[in-house]
Amino acid sequence: MTEKADALDHSSDDAAASTADETAQSQVPREYPRQWAADVLASDGGVVHLRPILPADADRLVEFHNGLSERTRYMRYFGPTPTLPAREVVRMTTVDYRNRVALLAFLGDRIIAMGLYEGLAADNKPTSAEVAFVVADDHQGRGLGPILLEHLAGAAAENGFTRFEAEVLSENPNMVAVFRDAGYQISRAFDGSTVHVEFLIDPTEALTVVRNARERASEARSIANLLRPQSVAVIGASTDPQKVGNVLLANILSAGFTGPVFPVNGATKPPEEPEGQRPFGVPAPHTVRPTAPPSVRGIRSYPTVSDIPDPVDLAVIAVPAASIDQVLDDCMAKGVRTLVVVSAGFGERGEAGLENEKRLAEQVRAHGMRLVGPNALGVVNNDSEIALNASLAPRIPGAGRVGFFCQSGALGIAILDTAAHRQIGLSTFVSAGNRADVSGNDVLQYWDSDDDTDVVLLYLESFGNPRKFSRIARRVALKKPIVAIKSGSGAMSPVHAQRTGPVRDDRVAQMVLEQAGVIQVETIAELFDCATVLAYQPLPTGPRTAIVGNSSVIASLAANTARTSGLDVVNSVDLGPAVTHEQLATAVSEAMTDDDVDAVIVVFVPPVAVDSADYALGLMEAARPADGGDVPTKPIVTTFLAVEGVPPGLSRTGPDGLPVRGSIPSYPTPERAASALAQAHRYARWRARPKEQPALIPEARPEDARSYVREVMGEDGARDLTARQAAFVLAQYGIEVVPFRDVSTMHEASAAARELGFPVVVKSPSPTWVSRIDREGARLDLLDATAVVSAFSELQALTGEKTLQVQKMASKGVGMYLGVADSPSFGPLISFGLSGRLFEALGDRSVRSIPITEHDARGLVDEPSVRTLLAEDNSDPETLVDLLQRVSALVEAVPEIRELRLDPILTSPDGIAVLGSQIRVGPVPTLADTGPRRLG
Repeated sequence: MTEKADALDHSSDDAAASTADETAQSQVPREYPRQWAADVLASDGGVVHLRPILPADADRLVEFHNGLSERTRYMRYFGPTPTLPAREVVRMTTVDYRNRVALLAFLGDRIIAMGLYEGLAADNKPTSAEVAFVVADDHQGRGLGPILLEHLAGAAAENGFTRFEAEVLSENPNMVAVFRDAGYQISRAFDGSTVHVEFLIDPTEALTVVRNARERASEARSIANLLRPQSVAVIGASTDPQKVGNVLLANILSAGFTGPVFPVNGATKPPEEPEGQRPFGVPAPHTVRPTAPPSVRGIRSYPTVSDIPDPVDLAVIAVPAASIDQVLDDCMAKGVRTLVVVSAGFGERGEAGLENEKRLAEQVRAHGMRLVGPNALGVVNNDSEIALNASLAPRIPGAGRVGFFCQSGALGIAILDTAAHRQIGLSTFVSAGNRADVSGNDVLQYWDSDDDTDVVLLYLESFGNPRKFSRIARRVALKKPIVAIKSGSGAMSPVHAQRTGPVRDDRVAQMVLEQAGVIQVETIAELFDCATVLAYQPLPTGPRTAIVGNSSVIASLAANTARTSGLDVVNSVDLGPAVTHEQLATAVSEAMTDDDVDAVIVVFVPPVAVDSADYALGLMEAARPADGGDVPTKPIVTTFLAVEGVPPGLSRTGPDGLPVRGSIPSYPTPERAASALAQAHRYARWRARPKEQPALIPEARPEDARSYVREVMGEDGARDLTARQAAFVLAQYGIEVVPFRDVSTMHEASAAARELGFPVVVKSPSPTWVSRIDREGARLDLLDATAVVSAFSELQALTGEKTLQVQKMASKGVGMYLGVADSPSFGPLISFGLSGRLFEALGDRSVRSIPITEHDARGLVDEPSVRTLLAEDNSDPETLVDLLQRVSALVEAVPEIRELRLDPILTSPDGIAVLGSQIRVGPVPTLADTGPRRLG
C-alpha cells in the first residue's frame, strides 16, 4: 500500500495543531510519571526498584553520593567531587520529567544507582539529550547500568527525544561498553581525555533482541536462586508432626537436600515483658524462662532467621498470615534471597487479604527478593546435586526431564501423584499459589535454559501477563514442547465481546496457545498422555502412521481417532489373536524401517496363558534403531496390556532405575494412544515451520504515530479518535482509508462530492449502521449532486445523526472485518473475518495475539469462509496478509491504541479498500509487554 494525500483527509491540519501543542507542552513540567516506576531484575536475579526522582530524595541522594568511592565519583563527574553542592542537589532532585529526567534504583530505602538525561536545547524542542548514570560500588557488575539506560530511553522516547549523547572519560571503557552491549548502534569521537558517544534510541530489532536476552538471563537466574539454593530455613518448623511446618521440614530432610537446613521455631524466643507492667524502681522478679526446644526433628532450631549464624538462600514460611510481617522483617535483615510462603489467608480470603498480599509482594521486591506464593504448595528440584523437596506434597515423582508449573496446591498434589503413578519423572516443580510475584512466565524463562528439562507442563488458571507469556512461550516451544491445561473459561470484557463477536474464551485460548506453539489439552489425563510420548519418544516427522496389532477392533478404534486427529493411516497390519512374539516383533520392525511411515501405533492384547515379557522384549528390540542406539528414530506408542504409563518390560532405565528416553509409553485405550501421537505431530509441524519474526514495515513512521496519539490523548485518558484522526494514525503505517469528508449540511455534502469526484457514497459512520446486513446506513453509486443531496436528507432523517460522511465510491467486492481489542485473559487480540452482524452473531472470527508473523496473518486469511469467497471473487489474499501485518505492527508500536476496527474492508481483483475505521486510545495497561522490560 502507498500513502496518498487524500487518505489523510485534511489530517495535516490536525497534525500541525498537534505539533504546536507539543512544542508548548514540552516547556511545561509534567505530572509525576508514576507509570515509569518498575521492579526490575539485576543480572544476579535480585530485584531492584526503579522510580523517578522526587525533591524529597535529597537526603538519600547526598547519602548515596557520599558512599561512592573516590574513583567512582571521578569517573562520573570528571573530578574528585567529594561532596555535592547544595545547589546541585536541588537541581538533580527538581526535574520537569520532560526535558530533564532522573531515575533512582532502590534496594529497600537505599539508593544504589542513579541515571538521568537532560535535553540539549534546539529550537525549544530538543530531540537529543545527554545521558549519564552512576552505580554504587557494591552494586557494580549487576547490570544496573544497562537497565537504567533502557528505562531512561523509554522515558525519553515518550517525551519526543530520538537520540542520546554522552561524554565518557577515555580511561572508562566499561561505560562505553554499557552503551554498546545494550544493543545500540553507537558512534564515537575521541577528544583527548574524553570520548563523545551518540546513538539513536528508537527501538530496533537488534535492541529488542538484546533486551529480551537480558530479561531472559536475569529471570532465569532469579528462579535458579529459588530452585538451586545452597541453604534452606523452615520458618514455623513446629515440633508437632501434625503442623505444616513440621511436614515441610520432614519432606526437605527425607528428600536428602544437599545443603544445610535450619528450623526456625518462634517458641524458642524468650518472651519480652510488656512495658508499663512493672512500677518504676521495682526490680523484676526472678523468672524461669521456658526451656527452648533443643531441636526440631533432630536439628538445632533458632528463634528467628536473624539468629542463624550462616547465610540463608531460601526461606520456606509456614506461619499464620498475621505473623508474616515480623518474619519478613527478619528475612530482609538476614539477606534471604528467595521465599516460599505456604501460609494461606491472603488474596483468596477477599479484599482485605488481597491488600495484605499486595503489600507482602511490594515489601519482598523492595528488598531484592523473589516470592513464591502465598498459599503455595511449594517447590521441588530433583537434581541429585540439590535434592530439594520444599513442598507439602505427600508423594513426589522420581527424577526425570519434565518441568511442571501450577497454581493450586490441592490440584498440584493430585497431579504429582498422577505423575508418579504414570512414571513420569520431574526435573523441577513449582506451585505458585496466589502468584503474588513468581509466575509461570518466570519459570518458563528458567526452563528455557535448563539442560535438565526437555518437556514443560503447565496448569494455567490465568496467563498473568498474557503478552509476555505469548512471547516467551513462542520462543521456548521452538526447542521444548509445552503442554498446557487452561482451566475455566474466564469471561470476556463487554467491550471485547462487542468488538470481536461472541467468540468463547476457551476458543480464543485455543487459538492463542496454538499460535505460540503450546499444546493445549482439556484434562489431566490428556496432559500426561502427551507428556509421556514427548518425554520418551522422538517427534514424528510427518502424519503417516502405521498400526500394527493383533486385534482388528482395537486397531479400527485407533485408526478412526488417528484420522480425525489429523494423522494419515497409511498401513494397518492385523496379525491375529494367536500372534507369536517373533511375528509381532517382525511386523513392528518392518513398520519402523519403512521410509513411508512416520510413526507407529502397536495395539496388543496378549494371547491367553502366555508370558507377556517375551512380547515386550520383542517390541523393544524392534523399536531399536539400526545403529544400535536406545532411542527410536520415529515415535512408537502402544496399548500394551492396557497399561497406563511405562510398563516395566517397555522401560529403558537410567542409573537410578527410573524410565529414560527410549521407553515405550502405553495407554489404556487406543483412542488415547492415537490422540497423544496426533498432538505430538501437530507440535512437530508447528516447530518445523520457517522461523519468523513479526514483519517490519520499512516505510512506517512509529514515532509520528506515537507522538500524535499521545498528544491527542492529552491528560484526558481514554477517548475515541475522530474519523480524520484515525485515518491519520493509520496512514503512518501505509494504511489508506478511502477518501471521505465529514458533512453536516446539504451544501457541504454536495461540495464534498464534487471535490472527491463522482461516483460517491453517503453513509452513517456509526458502527451500528455500518454493520447492518441490509446496508440501510449507506447510499451507494451516487452519480451527481442531486442524488447526493437527496441521499443526505434521507439518511439524516433515518439515522437521526447530524453529521454524515461523503466518501469516494470503491470497487465492489467481498466485505471483510478486522478488529483489535484487549482481552482480560490474553491481552491485545487481532480478529478477522467476514463483515456484517450475521457473521459476528455466528462468531465467525479468527483470532491471534499481537504481534503476528506472516504465517499468523496467512492463517487468519486462510479460514474456510474467507478463503472460499476470496477465491470466488478472484481477490488476492496477499493484500489482506499485508494489511493484517501493518495493523499488528501499528498496535505493537503504539500500545496506547486500546481498540481498532476496520469495517468494512472491500476486497476485489483491484486490491483492497478500507471504507471505515475507528480507533480508541487510552493509558497503556500495567501488564503491557512493550517498552523497557520489567517484572510482571
